[in-house]
Amino acid sequence: MLVTTQDEFSDYEIVETLGLVRGNTIRARHIGKDILAGLRTIVGGEITEYTKMLAESREQSIDRMIADASQKGADAIVAMRFTTSPVMQGSAELLAYGTAVRVRPKKG
Repeated sequence: MLVTTQDEFSDYEIVETLGLVRGNTIRARHIGKDILAGLRTIVGGEITEYTKMLAESREQSIDRMIADASQKGADAIVAMRFTTSPVMQGSAELLAYGTAVRVRPKKG
């Protein structure tokens, strides 16, 4: 599956637009990680516990978006974006979304 944040691909032309696709996950912070993160804010540096959690959330959201596109018969996604929103205190949703399309290689 081809995925881009651009509106089109340089080597492919869009032959059919299939519509919106999305994938999301909701993650809650862990009290143990919050304590470690709090200590890191005192001494400075990257909060690796949150970096890892967000990276996993992004990957899971992308995987779910790609699965949604596959179910629609797409072979590519254009205009892919992320957004987040709080769900309740200590948790947030991460949403990946884009437009599912069918593409073919551009003729030379």
